[in-house]
Amino acid sequence: MSQRTLVLLKPDAVRRGLAGEIISRIERKAGWQLTAVELRTFDRETLEHHYAEHVGRPFYEPLLEFMTSGPSIAMIVEGEEVVKGIRMLAGATNPLEAGSGTIRGDYATITRENLIHASDSPESAEREIKIFFPAHA
Repeated sequence: MSQRTLVLLKPDAVRRGLAGEIISRIERKAGWQLTAVELRTFDRETLEHHYAEHVGRPFYEPLLEFMTSGPSIAMIVEGEEVVKGIRMLAGATNPLEAGSGTIRGDYATITRENLIHASDSPESAEREIKIFFPAHA
């Protein structure tokens, strides 16, 4: 079943020059395609909406500061089982627990700056796409 998902390449991915490598990994998956791609520095309001479920947690403010610290790349990726597939390609949130061959396992070093966000369900993907790409909702 074809799906859509939101992928964010976080400021550390852009700053470290890893965006091309990460996008290449996504593009090499048969049947997946990028249908929207945009480089931008996110404003706090957008991120507050996106991370609303984390309000009050100790990592919330540092996460917002990190995510507004520089340009990111927002993408919509479409394809068969893409939500689960991108999550597997990204690896565990904590890079120390992410397997070799995953984006986080190969390139990330700390949990907050872990290079990539990927929607965790088809429902989250649609909600998140509306936040970052309202014209594609």
